[in-house]
Amino acid sequence: MTQKLVSIITPTYNCAKFIARTLDSVQAQTYQNWEMIIVDDRSQDNTKEIVEEYSKNDARIQYHLLDENSGAAVARTTAMKLAKGAYMAFLDSDDIWLPEKLEKQIAWMEENDYAFSCTAYEQIDEDDVLLGKKIKTIKKTSYNRLLLDCPVGNSTVMYNVEKMGKFEVPNIRKRNDDALWLQMLKKEKYIWGMPDVLMHYRIRKNSLSNKKLQLIKYHWYLYRKIEHLNIFRSAFHVCYWCFLKLFKIK
Repeated sequence: MTQKLVSIITPTYNCAKFIARTLDSVQAQTYQNWEMIIVDDRSQDNTKEIVEEYSKNDARIQYHLLDENSGAAVARTTAMKLAKGAYMAFLDSDDIWLPEKLEKQIAWMEENDYAFSCTAYEQIDEDDVLLGKKIKTIKKTSYNRLLLDCPVGNSTVMYNVEKMGKFEVPNIRKRNDDALWLQMLKKEKYIWGMPDVLMHYRIRKNSLSNKKLQLIKYHWYLYRKIEHLNIFRSAFHVCYWCFLKLFKIK
């Protein structure tokens, strides 16, 4: 059976320390019919040189440089517009896929007729050492469930473009992955959770996601300005998120 093309969407910014491992994990996939679209948000390190060295030897890897620093949402949308695949998969430029990620997830989606899915994953540190924390999936994530605490790992998500079409990422500097899934869940009822661990998520000391106090305003903006929730519901979701982080529940 002919493998359908998978477009891998990878925004990047100053990720020279890790991006080679990410690229290696894509090239090691047992499923080989893919294109990897890397959109660089004007990195100041040698990310460009590393990616271009890979692309010289593998035409499936495409490098695109934004005209100006615009944020991950713009970089991700740019990559999605360039994508030609029947499936679209998302991979951050510091995370790592396990070799059977694409093959297993596509087979699972097609077997169950799922258009939108994610998988379980494990955390690693900056040296690729497993931290002993596995993040499990839930069977199905609805719009309201995702609003609550987003039980979805960005670099595990894949969807069927033929069934769902293309989307534009809401232009918010942080939490734009959550914002994208919410947009998509207005068209598809659920993100289906595959229980297999197929991705390693890198915990970085100075990553945006670790600056939790700064994220509060972005959560508020997401709920009020993008999703247009009323002030009481928005306040509830911000407080619930703060509660989870304060007590380190997630």
